[in-house]
Amino acid sequence: MSVDAATVRRIAHLARIAVEDDEVERLKGELNAILDFVEQLSEVDVAGIEPMTSVTPMVMKMRQDVVTDGGIPELVVRNAPASQDNFFLVPKVVE
Repeated sequence: MSVDAATVRRIAHLARIAVEDDEVERLKGELNAILDFVEQLSEVDVAGIEPMTSVTPMVMKMRQDVVTDGGIPELVVRNAPASQDNFFLVPKVVE
């Protein structure tokens, strides 16, 4: 894939970036270089490679997925205009 001057201007317009006419050729070269690199990446065989979370081997820290009230319900509703029994009170909107 190759980018031409009109495409550079269109990308600049969509990104709301002011691009002078003398910058178009330089940006065209940079965008083409980026697209060439991405094309090279697609040639790499990654079959059988596990996704990584880091470049160094590590185990993700896990915690129990449990629902709690946070232990501070009074603080949560403290700034509410109206509350009752640590719940927010809202006006009835459906009859």
